[in-house]
Amino acid sequence: MRGEVYRLPARGKGHEQKGRRYAVVVQPDWLTLSTWIVAFTSTRARQTSFRPPVAIADQQTLVMCDQLATVDLSRLTEPIGFLTIEEMQRVDEALAMVLDL
Repeated sequence: MRGEVYRLPARGKGHEQKGRRYAVVVQPDWLTLSTWIVAFTSTRARQTSFRPPVAIADQQTLVMCDQLATVDLSRLTEPIGFLTIEEMQRVDEALAMVLDL
């Protein structure tokens, strides 16, 4: 579901985010596929206008709207919770900027 947060297993090559991390579902709910589009998070990345801050598991983190990926639903096995409406609005604004919408 859009705005839901999951913990993902380690992954990443090159400049992709590596290690275990959280991912926020950004795919619309009406788009039902065997994969979901997610934005990875980071606690160490540099804050920018396209990396909005959110609270996940009582920790401040950034949603990396410049680090989107499509993941198989089988990888989304550890649900953590949901972003707030305000947090998702900031994510939507950042996605619009990154994707030039």
